[in-house]
Order: sequence, then C-alpha cells, then structure tokens
Amino acid sequence: MTIFALHSPEASLVLERAGDTLLWRHLGQRVDAAGLPPLASTRGAATFSLDEDVPFATAPGLGWFGPLAVSVAGRVLRWAVTDVAAKPGSLRVTLNDADTGLLLEQILRLLPGGGFEISATLGNDGPVPITIDHLASALLPLPAGLHRMLSWRGRHAAEFVECVEPLPAHQWRRETRRGLPGHGGPPGLYLLGQQAGWDQGLVLAAQLAWSGDAALAVERDDEGRHFLSVGAADGFTLEPGERHAAPPLLLAVSGQGRNGAMQQMHGAVRARLDWPSGEMRPRPVHLNSWEAFYFRHDEARILELARAAVAIGAERFILDDGWFRGRDHDRAGLGDWTADKHKYPDGLKPLAEGVNALGLEFGLWVEPEMVNPDSDLYRAHPDWALHVPGAPQPTARNQLVLNLSLPQVENYLFAALDTLLSEVPIAYLKWDHNRDLAPAGGLGQVQGLYRLLARLRAAYPHVEIESCAGGGGRIDAGIAAFTHRFWTSDNLDAVSRVTIQRGFQAFFPPELMGAHVGASPAHATGRRQSLGFRAGVALPGNFGVEMDPAKLPEPERAELASWIAFHKQWRHLLHGQQLVMGEGPDGLLWQASGEDREWLLLVTRIAPPQDRRPQPLALPFLAGAGPVHARLLARAGSTPHRGFGEPALLDTLSGDGVTFPADWLAHAGLPLPPLLAESVAVIHLKA
Repeated sequence: MTIFALHSPEASLVLERAGDTLLWRHLGQRVDAAGLPPLASTRGAATFSLDEDVPFATAPGLGWFGPLAVSVAGRVLRWAVTDVAAKPGSLRVTLNDADTGLLLEQILRLLPGGGFEISATLGNDGPVPITIDHLASALLPLPAGLHRMLSWRGRHAAEFVECVEPLPAHQWRRETRRGLPGHGGPPGLYLLGQQAGWDQGLVLAAQLAWSGDAALAVERDDEGRHFLSVGAADGFTLEPGERHAAPPLLLAVSGQGRNGAMQQMHGAVRARLDWPSGEMRPRPVHLNSWEAFYFRHDEARILELARAAVAIGAERFILDDGWFRGRDHDRAGLGDWTADKHKYPDGLKPLAEGVNALGLEFGLWVEPEMVNPDSDLYRAHPDWALHVPGAPQPTARNQLVLNLSLPQVENYLFAALDTLLSEVPIAYLKWDHNRDLAPAGGLGQVQGLYRLLARLRAAYPHVEIESCAGGGGRIDAGIAAFTHRFWTSDNLDAVSRVTIQRGFQAFFPPELMGAHVGASPAHATGRRQSLGFRAGVALPGNFGVEMDPAKLPEPERAELASWIAFHKQWRHLLHGQQLVMGEGPDGLLWQASGEDREWLLLVTRIAPPQDRRPQPLALPFLAGAGPVHARLLARAGSTPHRGFGEPALLDTLSGDGVTFPADWLAHAGLPLPPLLAESVAVIHLKA
C-alpha cells in the first residue's frame, strides 16, 4: 500500500492506495501519517456483511451502500484508480470505469489561510452519450467526535437564520430548487465537536462554490460513521469526448473552534477574488439611491442626492432601479437597457460625469438576467425567456428570467452592457436578480451567467460588480470569483442586521459585506432605531447609506458624517484582516478584527440588560499577546443617563485608555461600560 497525505497547519487529509482503490484514512486535525498499518489490517469481519470488506473510498463502487461520487441510472460503476499524482500542496487522483468509459479526476489542494479545495471533473471516453444523475464535488468522511451541525435558512429580508441540530441518526439533507442558493446563504454548513465553541474544539466548515441549485447531505452508516456529500443538484448528459467540471468545495478543518474554521473559510474566499488592481483597495463608502427615490428619477434630483452624498463623505454613488426606458414601476422595461429619455434626455453620460465632478465614483443598478413581458426585448424574442413549452409562464415581481444557456441571449446582454460601460464612466455595477427561477435553468443557466460575467470582467477589468438577489439570495463563493461585494439583505433594520451579518461572516470576510445605514423607521420592518446604532451595526462591512441625507435634521446629518469619517479611519483594521467572534455575558455579541498587535473590537447589545451591572468580557484571542492597551473609541446608540452608575474607570478607558495584561483580558475579561439596548461599544486594542 501507499499513503498519500495533504497537511495544512491544523489539518490532515490522509488516503491509502490499496491496489486499484484509493481509501480514506483520515480527515480531521493534523496527524503524523508515517508508518500507518494498512486499513485492511484494522478492520475485522462485521456481522451480516459482505464476505469481502468494502471500506470507504474516494469513489466507492460495488458493495458500498452509502452515498456515491457519481450516479448513473441503471448502472453500477466500478471505479479503478489509474493514477495518483502528489505535488507539494496538492493531490490529483484519476479513476476510470472500464464498462462505460467514464473518467473521474479528483483534485485536493491546500488554499491560502489553511483551508482546502476539493474538485471533481468527469469525462466520457466511451462511444455513446451518458446521462449523469449526480456528480458530487466531494464525498468525504467526517472525523469522529462531531456532535452538532450549524446550517442557515432564510427568506427575503430575513437571511442567515442560524439552525442548530444534532448530527443525524440517519440522513440530513439540504437541497435548493430555486435556481440560486437562496436567502439562507451559500450551500454550506458547520460541523462541531462535542466541546467546540467559538475558540476551542474541532470544527469543520464547508461551502460549495456554486450559484445554482445544490445538494448537501450528512449521512450515518451502520458502522457509526458520518459522511458529507456536496454537489450541484442538476444532472447532465456527457457526450463522447466531453468533460464536465463540478463546482469546487471549500473546506475548513480547525481545532480552534468556529473562529478557526471561519478564518480558513475567509482565506479560501479571498483566494478566489479578482480585484481590479490585483489587490483590494480601501472599500469605498456608498450612497445608494433606491430608498431615497425608488422609481421617481429626474436628473436634477439625482444630482442633488449626489451632492448630499459628498457632504457626508461618501465616495461612490449608485443610481438604482428606475433609470432605463419605460421603468416608472416594476412592471415594465427590464431587458431594454437604454436610458429613459424623459428622465435623462441626454443619456446617463452627463449625469455620470456630473457625479464624477463632485469627486464620487458612479455606479449603476442593472438586472441583466431578467425581462419584463412589457418590454421591447420580450416582444421581439419571447422564446428567450425560460419556459416549458405549452405551460404557463409564472412571473415574479412582474418579470421572467432570460435563458442564459442560449448564446444569443448571452451575446445580447454583453452587447447591451458593453454599450453602457463604453459610453458612460461607470466604475461599479449593482447586479440584481429579483426572483426565483420557475422553471429552473439548470447547469446551463449558471454556466451562462459565469461566461457573461467573465467576458465583462475581461473587457472592463476596472469595473467592480456587486451580487444582489432580492438582498441576500445569491451569496456564494462561485460568483465571488467575478464580483467584489454582496448585498447582504434588503432589510436595513439594525437589530435584524446583527444576526444576518454574523451569519454572512461565517462564510465571507466583512470587506465583501454591503452594510448600509437606512432610514428610521426601517422600510422592511417599521422599527425605529437611533442613527448611532444603525451606523454602529453597519460599521464592520463595506459601509454605505440608503437614504437621502438632505432630509435628515442637521444634527443627525452631522452625526452620520462623523460615523462615515470614523469608518474611514478604522477600515484598515475592519477589512482584509483576521476576524474573531464570540458571545459575552447577559446577551452581548462581539467581534474583533485586526492582526497580531492591533484590533478593533465591536461589542453589541440588542436587548435590554438583565443583570445589574455589566460583567467583564473575556477575549480569548488575546492570550499571550503581552500588555494590551484598551481605549473606548465610541458608544453607538443609546447612552446611559447620569444615574446609571458608570464606573470611574470609564473616564480613563474613553480618554487615554487603560493597559491590561493580555492573559487577564483573555480569561478574566475586559471591564465594559454599561450598554443599553440597541447600542454598540467600539474599543481599540493594541498590544
């Protein structure tokens, strides 16, 4: 036998080649795989089993009763390993099935940040087409000792609702059928060990880099082992000589709790990003026109909004829905991507140049994948919309979905966007997608989207793109390879946003998280919150404003400008850095971002305190850092009245600051100022 191992600083993937089979030996925390006895010598006969043992392999075959790497209706595939190529940081496994001529290539490789990427490519070297029911991007053994699962569900304006469940006794399955990942977040999950928490214990996290329907399953066999199977949910047909690449799986394995897995996941996503300049620049502060005017556009009004944006310190202005022909409401115009002559008589170029002259970048909302039945495009090409011949075409938000698997649709959309981008100084596209797919477009729809985005990025590499889908309906690592920001949710209620944003950051770094200060009362919920609390909650993300600042009373407008200046001052610590999270006493939630010597800590209270006074907040990530200087920079939101009993230390903490031993902060905790409901404390920590 031959042992193959792939090691990250925290984890190991270990496989054994035994004849023409590649067997899984270990996936979990880092181990020394030298001198292992063969797997066969560790497995005795099991009662009421096949006479010949069939252990778990990278591509199980005949006699295996668990999940399959490749499923073909009516066929039993007998995979044989033909090659295993080991290079520093990667393994490539090649298998074939002699009966069908199918060839399967699996690649496992290390990623920056300590995670892994696992991918699969299936080829047909046989003489006839073969219909594939399912191809798993990865089929993995789960380490022993895992105890519970974290997954996320959601709906429009209520994204990333965390669900906690025990590992299944039989099978747990999450499958999407809407044509995109949906408002529950990316196709991914966290698996936690018995004692795992935020900062300790075994945690495995996985997400599929795919923007369409996906299936995730955790299954237990009768030997007591659990397996993870992840892949796109759609089947396909392979013609002779054709190859099909499954979307890759991003995998994190950490013994440092949820934070360790989260940091690996952030590293894996950051490795996929393609920034216009080759590296991330400071994330510009946005002002978006949608909640300020909705469809009620005119050039003079928009320029006034842009001037108001400059006055508060915004750096990028986004012209949202309502700018193109026939778009006075959501019932017409999608597909006709030319400026409305009634609103913009000379087109968008004078407006964009006017915005640029104010010192702002100009961005534009588009929804290229959609078409209204009331549009010139649909009247000319009704067959371009996804449909089932002879069946009704259900609309959502009065729109249909274009079939991006058709080359003529892809070419039309590229030409329309190419005209806009070549004629107007556009630095940013807010790319929206406001309905589920019925019928779904399958693999071809997502592949067509990726081709279109790749063409645009190649033609206009300076243009950044935001992925939006009715808020957070398409947030995934697949589209992250072409985009630079996600609109996290259409819900700007700051209380709702706290948990939505924490769910987002389980998979994606905060610099990709669109986080805006909206109006009060919030348009999505009707709840009122102070401007300071709304700003404090938006602080860690790509900060923005979703209202007309000119309508604010002067004190609030000045306060908003001060929060924007504050964000700019500290975004070097908030973005592109290491992130840790945790929970404190009495319902506190916290997160800190930075590096070894300097951090920005955000402590959030949503509900009123239940305890008489705040307890110290333990910050385990500071252990061993040496003396740490802590300074309270701001309290966003409600401020306690004079009789609340503020400690004398608070004056020093909010003035010159206080120095503590790092281990005291890690274990005994940082003394906190009193926080009322709906408030955020911002604390600077420097070792």
